[in-house]
Amino acid sequence: MGACCSVLSMCWWLSNNETNVICSSHIDGCEDGDQKLPAFKEFGFEELKVSTSGFSVANIVSEQGEKAPNVVYKGRLKDGGGFIAIKRFNQFAWPNSRQFLEEAREVGNLRSPRLANLLGCCCEGDERLLVAEYMPHETLSKHLFHWENKPLKWAMRLRVALCIAQAVDYCSGKGRALYHDLNAYRVLFDQNCNPKLSCFGLMKNSRDGKSFSTNLSFTPPEYLRTGRVTPESVIYSFGTLLLDLLSGKHIPPSHALDLVRDKNFLMLMDSCLEGHVSNEDGVQLMQLASYCLQSEPRERPNAKSLVASLTSIQKETDTPSHELLGIDQPTSGTQKLSPLGEACARLNLTAIHQILEKIGYNDDEGVSSELSFQMWTSQHQECLNCRKRGDAAFREKDITTAISCYTKFINGGTMVSPTVIARRSLCYLMEDKVEEALADALQAQMSSPDWPVALYLQAAALFILGMDNDARKTLNDGSSLSAKWNI
Repeated sequence: MGACCSVLSMCWWLSNNETNVICSSHIDGCEDGDQKLPAFKEFGFEELKVSTSGFSVANIVSEQGEKAPNVVYKGRLKDGGGFIAIKRFNQFAWPNSRQFLEEAREVGNLRSPRLANLLGCCCEGDERLLVAEYMPHETLSKHLFHWENKPLKWAMRLRVALCIAQAVDYCSGKGRALYHDLNAYRVLFDQNCNPKLSCFGLMKNSRDGKSFSTNLSFTPPEYLRTGRVTPESVIYSFGTLLLDLLSGKHIPPSHALDLVRDKNFLMLMDSCLEGHVSNEDGVQLMQLASYCLQSEPRERPNAKSLVASLTSIQKETDTPSHELLGIDQPTSGTQKLSPLGEACARLNLTAIHQILEKIGYNDDEGVSSELSFQMWTSQHQECLNCRKRGDAAFREKDITTAISCYTKFINGGTMVSPTVIARRSLCYLMEDKVEEALADALQAQMSSPDWPVALYLQAAALFILGMDNDARKTLNDGSSLSAKWNI
């Protein structure tokens, strides 16, 4: 019990002292500070409708912590911004459009590597939508309660606890200390499998539902008395999350506290962790949870003290999150990707466009062409004019015109240009014509077999088609060629 006392003492001391807490530098993305994300913007309803194929049922994201009638969809922006998560509220959720916009803008000003950040919103007529970063590896609930192959590792459970404590601390420091219904559904995993807190819970409560779960067993006592959310209420909810991580089940806090008082610690521990967690480690997290669940709000720790305590008990801090989660590296595998490779791995079509525009036709040098005597004929000149018109359209993102002009150039047959084929491949991706994009990327590779751009574009198309293993292998193949071409 000595270790427990030391954890409690640290929490109590830090709760009453201003202390700067530095997290472990070995955990991915641990540093605070703004990420390189676009500024918050207002989207048009039609744009979001198109991005979700008309809010298709097939694009509904399961287990995103949002329940009917508010639905979360997976979307993909036409401008190449990659995948997004879109929460569509029911029509009675935010009757005051001004209030909705003000709330969304305030939350949208936050930028933290610990949040699934809010990128924008839509407020047209009765429609109220929020747009956030898309988290491809589902929720903590999925990995903790509904796992299929292996239970969540202890080191990852501790990492989740620390990262969410950091998220709460960051929000508190930015004047957004209130979080509505913090639970395992609100914790999401990004493409690198790092845990993040959903930004949706930072919106002030509206008519879309309660601030906390309808299960009163998990509701902070003071909320039952007053109906108000306070920073201390958020800490209570964080305590229930620690219980989830500890037990692998959703245990009512009152029952858990009874077990703690009776020193029945083993009854609380997830049986799947037997032999993988020392009693001391389990007791430390248990005591932190019980401290958060104190009935008197003033007796609970603040977020900063939780960050300090959880930092001190982390395990395997050098191990990447994807290994702890038991998922293959979702992007680059063992190879370090170039900027173009990273853009293709993240399906950031805007970044791909900028890079292809920058490198121009330099990579066409040395490509064999069947020109012969036709080189100066009118047919050849017309092909060059088509390419010029296509380049102008490509530069202005007039995708339809670019495809038409590049197709005339390719079909002219007087010369071979992998760059033109690659540019048309990207245009097809922007038009959601993935099969055509893949075919062009393969044709570009045939024209220039060791050109990494062709491989990277193939990988982007394969990712969209859901062929992730093939996509990652192709990324690695492209990465191995990038140094030679300096792309």
